[in-house]
Amino acid sequence: MCSLPSLYVPNNAKVAVLGASGGIGQPLSLLLKNSPLVGELSLFDIAHTPGVAADLSHIETRARVTGYMGPDQLNDALKGCDVVVIPAGVPRKPGMTRDDLFNTNATIVATLADACARNCPEAMICIIANPVSTPVPVMWFEIVMKKYGVYNPNRVFGVTTLDIVRANAFVAELKGLDPARVNVPVIGGHAGKTIIPLISQATPKVEFPADQLSALTARIQDAGTEVVKAKAGAGSATLSMAYAGARFTFSILDAMNGKEGVVECAYVRSEETECKYFSTPLLLGKQGIEKNLGLGKLSAFEEKLVAEAIGELKGSIKKGEDFVANMK
Repeated sequence: MCSLPSLYVPNNAKVAVLGASGGIGQPLSLLLKNSPLVGELSLFDIAHTPGVAADLSHIETRARVTGYMGPDQLNDALKGCDVVVIPAGVPRKPGMTRDDLFNTNATIVATLADACARNCPEAMICIIANPVSTPVPVMWFEIVMKKYGVYNPNRVFGVTTLDIVRANAFVAELKGLDPARVNVPVIGGHAGKTIIPLISQATPKVEFPADQLSALTARIQDAGTEVVKAKAGAGSATLSMAYAGARFTFSILDAMNGKEGVVECAYVRSEETECKYFSTPLLLGKQGIEKNLGLGKLSAFEEKLVAEAIGELKGSIKKGEDFVANMK
């Protein structure tokens, strides 16, 4: 088990955002700048980062902001970081196939994984990067960090928090509850039918007729498409994703600071199912994952969802493994 970085001081964390100039990166950086948990904010992207950093540096909060731009400055952006949040990647453009998108973004993640392994091997890695719906980003970090002898599965997270945030919001809306007080675990993966909201484990306890439960589950699974359609070609879920990424980062920082009972779902190396990577509730601690809390007690409806998702998740993991094998 890796120890905490020697320079780490509670409530004074150095956090890097890789992809800080993008549609998710900018609002995510703003939310992080606003947090008393962050002492230093290191922003990296291939363009526009000095401007984003200058803009954020004028905000009257304590985090010191530095912008780094281009491959030559990536190492400096990562040195001494306690947490690295990665919304980097390109959105799908007209004429680009899904495989084009997959190849481009997986290559970006591979480069960032190598830089993290060399410059901040003990940092908590929070991956938002496309292609989120496959295990490739998490897998790349495992392979590259193993190459350097610094891989710790308790410190590498695929951030699926947006699914939980949406489930909380939608359940609260239907039941007239305060969404800040609703918690719905969401397990599985991070795309379509692999997203499995565990409504039976929600707090406070809620119940829905079968038809409403089915419709609610489908809405949570297809929520990304709902935003894309509403934006009418002008983008995807960037603001809610930034919020979710910040929420997960704050939970990581709280746990690193010694707060007890911090639980978040994330897509991690797992032995809870037949899938090598699976999202479940995780108890977080100073060293990352303290305990994988597993699937818990499922309803018959949820058991069916898990069974249907396993095949699709295995397929995406196989695709990821094939891609990684061809890239070596």
